[in-house]
Parts: sequence; C-alpha cells; structure tokens
Amino acid sequence: MPRERLSMRTIREVLRLRWEAGLSQREIGRSCRMGRSTVGDYLLRAEAAGLSWPLPEGMDEEELERRLFPRPAPSVVGRPLPDWPAVHQELRRKGMTLGLLWQEYRAVHPEGYGYSQFCARYRRWASTLEPVLRQHYLAGEKLFLDYAGQTVPVVDRHTGEVRQAQIFVAVLGASNYTFVEATWTQGLADWLGSHRRCFEQLGGVPTLIVPDNIKSGVTSPCFYDPDLNRSYQKLAEHYGTAVVPARIKRPRDKAEAEAGVQGAERWILARLRHRRFFSLGELNEAIRQLLREYNRRPFQQLEGCRESLFLSLDRPALGPLPAHPYEYAEWKKARVSIDYHVEVDRHWYSVPYTLIRQQVEVCLSARTVEILHRGRRVASHPRSFARGRHTTVPEHMPRHHREYVQWSPQRLVRWAQQTGPACAQLVEQVLASRAHPVQGYRACLGILRLGRQHSPA
Repeated sequence: MPRERLSMRTIREVLRLRWEAGLSQREIGRSCRMGRSTVGDYLLRAEAAGLSWPLPEGMDEEELERRLFPRPAPSVVGRPLPDWPAVHQELRRKGMTLGLLWQEYRAVHPEGYGYSQFCARYRRWASTLEPVLRQHYLAGEKLFLDYAGQTVPVVDRHTGEVRQAQIFVAVLGASNYTFVEATWTQGLADWLGSHRRCFEQLGGVPTLIVPDNIKSGVTSPCFYDPDLNRSYQKLAEHYGTAVVPARIKRPRDKAEAEAGVQGAERWILARLRHRRFFSLGELNEAIRQLLREYNRRPFQQLEGCRESLFLSLDRPALGPLPAHPYEYAEWKKARVSIDYHVEVDRHWYSVPYTLIRQQVEVCLSARTVEILHRGRRVASHPRSFARGRHTTVPEHMPRHHREYVQWSPQRLVRWAQQTGPACAQLVEQVLASRAHPVQGYRACLGILRLGRQHSPA
C-alpha cells in the first residue's frame, strides 16, 4: 500500500514538476507514483502556505514539512477517404485531437464522413499497424530507455583479454528515433553518462523519461511507489525532466524500448557480429554509422523515416538543454562519528560538532564532497583521495578542541616570554625533556598558569 505521507524530498519533487516543468497532476502522479488526488492535496497545501517555486533559499525539509502540514454506423460509398497516415502523424503533436483533424477534413470535403464514422474508420485503419506504431505518443513527451540483452566483445590489444560491452538503447515515443551506444557496464556512472550523451545527441530534453526498472536507476521497483536512485533524481532535476519507471509486469509500458532494442540487435549488432573491436571508441564509431542508416530506413506502413519524423515532430517539442551538462555525483548516507567526521571512501570529512551521531547525506562528485542534514548543506570540502586521512574545518570543532590543535612549542614559548625570560627558559627545558613536545604541553600550561598567579620576582 502507498505510504500515508511521503517524504519531503518527494513532495518537493511534486512542486518542482508542477511549477517548473509544468506537468499536469495526472503526469506528476505517474512520475511520483501517487494518486492524482494526492498530488492535488499537496499543491493546495503549498498554495495555502504561500509557497512558490523555487522554494525560499535555506528552506530545509523540516521547515517545508512545518509549512505544508501545520499542526492543528454503416459505410457510405463514394465519400473522400482521409489520408490516414497523415492523420496518424498529426495526432502525435501536442494538443492535437481527432475532433480538430475531422473539422479540417470536413472543411476541405464538406460531403465527407461524419465525426463518428471518421473516428471509427481511423481506429480500424490504425489497428492494422504494428503494435509499436499504433500507440500515440505526443511529440517530445517520452523517451524510453533500456539495455540490449546482447553484448559485444572488445579485445584488449595488448593483453588479448576480452571484455563484454553493454549496449544502451533510447527511443523517442513519437518518432521512434533511436539512440544507441556502448558502455563498459550498466552501473550508475555509465547509466547517467548515457543519458547525458543521449540528450546532447537529440539536442534537447524530453518531458518524461521511461526506464525499465534497472538497478542503477530504480532502487526499489515497487508497483505503487518505486524509489529512484538519488543521483538519477538529481540528473532529472538538472535537465528539467521527470522519471516515470515502467510498471513491473506491464510489458506495454516499455513496448517502445523493447522494439528499439530489437531494432538495434537486428540492424546494428547483427551486422557487427563478425567484426573485432579493440576499444570502446572504435565500437561506438561503428555503431554510429549503422545507427544513422537505421534511423533513415523508410517506414513500411507510414510515410517518412525515424529521422524525418524526429526533425518534424520531436526535436521542435524537446525542452532546452541546460547551460552546463550534468556532473555525475554519488549520494550516500552516513552517520557522524563522535569526532564530528564522516567517512567517505576511507577519507574523513568534518561537519559541525553539534551533529555528532546524526545521520547525514553525502553528495560525492569528482571534485567536491557536500554533506547535508535534513536537506540543508552543513559542510562542503574539496574531495581528497588520501585514504585514512582527515579533512577538518576549524569552525566545525568545539572551542576547546580548536584551542588544543592551535598549540605548538613555539606558541607556548611566546606565551612564556610574556611572563619573563626565566619562564620562557623553563618551558623550553620542559619541552626538550620529553620524547615528543606534545607530552609536555600540559606541564607547560601549568607553569604558565602559575606565572599569571604570581608576579615576577
């Protein structure tokens, strides 16, 4: 059963999809796996709370929760037949309906079919098409994603080792325009990298992304409320799109992806089966050449090809690319140790000491490590690859810890000189008598305290 109240992170995504992406309540419900009435309730609560997008800077999950949930017929011979392939293509445009197309048809042919006959005959014609082509997808709306079952061997030129390359496939719903590339793995970094390169190849971003329930993208493939990988959700936010995973045990949800995989296997991978590749770049270059031919192959039952439909339908309807491409980052959960540091890849990073024993989220990119507590950033560090070492910001430390780490033999001697040269000489002797100067710090502090309590002789 669905949860009684979703996390603030999911509700924040509902607000973004409504106010930034402009999705309908039904589309938001499908993306976030909740009922349309639930989406409406959250939007009403946000309006009643006077919220708008973007949310006020510094508003964390606790504050957002407080604001949203305050306590308290027969055929007629001789009539002109509509151009059904053209009707089918026009229906893929956003906002287009059979009613509008019928009105345009009757404006040219006043003696033509009535509306009910027009619709019935179109559906009868559409039923003869292949299942994938029969479905209606709005231009620029959905991009279906999956990996092919087949892999391609790549030989290491120096060692002779054979490694299997994975084949990523993406298909636009309206035009069936296809993107294919090879990567080493189906892991998160490769999965998100393929998304970025796909968007760049398309020259824009679709409204919705429909992946299969691959582990890299969907942490928990629940029918009602699947959990997205945090990095995947951040990629969607960066590009202004929404992820709607295919429902488990619903093959029609991913029919386009499966058809795209089948096309890639038949028209690309099958033609490469006798070739030997010595690098991933070499394999991808061969894929690009065959992919160009595949997208230009004429349809059998419709006019044009995938590329021509893409240029006329999908590309004009795609959203713009952001100014900067998505930078891959991993998200991890960690608990703050008693020394107010969290461990990330065997390196320790500091957070404010008041968060000791609290659970935090860590955003790990190639250059930075950001640490968040309840949605608010509490620390940011340059990433270090020195294992077993610590990166500490002095402001994160308790005051008495800061004072301790600032001690040094030179500083203790300077303090002693303020009392007098004899005091400074004694401190130097105490420090020199120890195996390590740190062992004499406390004795020297005792001498300095005596110096403050008694005037010089």
